[in-house]
Amino acid sequence: MSSPTTGSAGLEGTAPQAPETKVKSVIVACMLAVFLAMLDAQIVATALPRIVADLGGLDVFAWVTTAYIISSSVTTPVYGKLGDLFGRKKVFLIAIALFLLGSAASGAAQSMEQLILFRVVQGIGAGGLFVSVLAIIGEMFSPREGAKYFNLFGIVFAAAAVSGPAIGGVLTDLISWHWVFLINLPIGLVVFGMISTSLHLPPKKRQAHIDYAGFATLSIAIVSLTLLASWGGVKYDWVSPQIFGLGGIALLAAVLFVAAERRAAEPVIPLHLFRDSTFTISVLVSLVAGVVFLGAVNFLALYVQVVTGASPTLSGVVLLPMMFGLVASSVVSGRIITQTGTYKWYPVLSMATGIGGAVLFSTMDTGTPRVVVIAYMLLFGIAAGLNMQVLTMAAQNTAPRDDIGAVHATVSFSRQLGSTLGISVFAALFYNRLTDELTKRLPAGALAGTDRNTLSSHEVLDKLPATVRDAVKEAYTHALSPVFLAAVPVLVLGLVIALRMKNLPLRSWDHGGGEAAPEHSPTAAEH
Repeated sequence: MSSPTTGSAGLEGTAPQAPETKVKSVIVACMLAVFLAMLDAQIVATALPRIVADLGGLDVFAWVTTAYIISSSVTTPVYGKLGDLFGRKKVFLIAIALFLLGSAASGAAQSMEQLILFRVVQGIGAGGLFVSVLAIIGEMFSPREGAKYFNLFGIVFAAAAVSGPAIGGVLTDLISWHWVFLINLPIGLVVFGMISTSLHLPPKKRQAHIDYAGFATLSIAIVSLTLLASWGGVKYDWVSPQIFGLGGIALLAAVLFVAAERRAAEPVIPLHLFRDSTFTISVLVSLVAGVVFLGAVNFLALYVQVVTGASPTLSGVVLLPMMFGLVASSVVSGRIITQTGTYKWYPVLSMATGIGGAVLFSTMDTGTPRVVVIAYMLLFGIAAGLNMQVLTMAAQNTAPRDDIGAVHATVSFSRQLGSTLGISVFAALFYNRLTDELTKRLPAGALAGTDRNTLSSHEVLDKLPATVRDAVKEAYTHALSPVFLAAVPVLVLGLVIALRMKNLPLRSWDHGGGEAAPEHSPTAAEH
C-alpha cells in the first residue's frame, strides 16, 4: 500500500519504509542525474567550434556527437533489463561511474580521435542515467503517487535546454572547452554519494540469465539505424548502396533480435509486454513525440536567427516561452493526474495541440511578427509537455513489477529513436529544399566565395548585400515550411494511436506479485 509520508510506496509489503529525508535525497539525486544527462548535448554543442580549432579533425568532428548518441541509444534498453536482474542501485551507480570516467577522459583528450573514443564511454554511462531514474521512481512509488515526481522531469529538461548553451559558452570563453566535460565531475560525485547512502530498495531474488544474443542483435540494429538516419540524404544519397546496406543490416538484426527474445529466459525487451495495448500504444506515441517535439523543434532556432535576425543570445530568449509552456503543461498535468488517477486524454490533447502548432509554424514567413512566433512556440511547448511523462506512467501502470526497468527503458528508447529519426529526416528535407530555393532566388555568382553551409551565421549574413540577404531569408522560410508540414501527418498518426489508449485509473497500490494491472478493471472508465 502506498505511503505518501514515507515515500516507500511501490515496494514489497515486507520492505522497510525509508525515512522521508532519505526519500528526498534520492529524488534530488535523481533530478541531478537527469540534468547531467540532458545537459551534455546542449553544453557540448556550444563548445564544438573551439574544440575543432584546438584539436583539429574537422572531417570527423560530427562523431563527437554521433558516437555519444549511438552508445547511449544502444545501452538504454540494456540498462533497464540489467536493473531488473541485478538491482537498480548497483546498475545506476555503475552508469554514473562510467559517465564520470568518460567525462574526465573527454576533458583530458589531446586529439579528436581520443575525444570521440572517450565520448563513447561517456555515452555508455549516459544510457543508464535517465532510464535508471525512471525505474527507481517506478519502484519506490505507486503509479499514482509517482505521477507528482514524474512531472518534475519537464522542469529538469527545460532547465538543461535553456542553461546548456549559456553554460557551455561561459566555460569555453572564460576557462577552456575542457570544462564542458569536467563540470560533470563534481555534480556526478554528489549524485553518486547521495544514491550510495540514501537509496535502499529490496534486493533482487531472481536468477540472472543474461540475454547476450538479444544485447548483440539489438545493438547492431540500433547502430545501423542511427547511422542510416544520420547519413541518409546528408553524407550519402537515400538510394545509395551505403544507405541500402545499413537498412538491410538493421532489418536483419531486428529480425534476429525478435527471434532471440522469443527464446531468451530473460529477454532485454520482453515481447509479452506488447500484448498489453497500453504499453504498445505508449511506445508508439513516444516514438511520434520524439520525431516531432524533439526532432522538428531543432529547426525553430534556424528560423529565429536567420529569418527574424535574432542574435544567438536573443534566439535563446525567444525560445524560452516554448520551454515555459512545456514546464507548465507538464507540471499541471502531473498534478491533475495525481488527483484524478486518469491520464488518457493528455497524450490525445498533446497530439491535437501539436498538429495546430505545426500548421501555424508552416505559415511563418519573413513578415511574421516575432510576438506571433513566440505565441506559436508557447502553444507547441504546451503540446510537448502534455505527453512528456504521461506515457511512461501509463506504461508502468499496467506492467508487471519484475519488468519495470524494461518498460521504462523501452519507452525512453522509443522517444530517443524518434528524435534521431526526426532530426535526420527533417534535416534531409530541409537542406534539399534549401538548395533548390537558393538556386531559384539568387542570381548566379551571388554567393561566390561564400560557403552555403555558413549562411546561418550572423557574421556571414551581415556581410552580404541587402538584396542577397533578403533572398537568403526567403529561401530559408520556404525551406522550413515543408519541415513543419511534414510533422502534421506524423502527429495525426500519433493522435489516432493515442485515441485507442484505454482510460485506466493509475494504481494507488503495488502489484507485489508481479502481475500486471488488468486492462479491464471494474473501476476503469473506458472511453
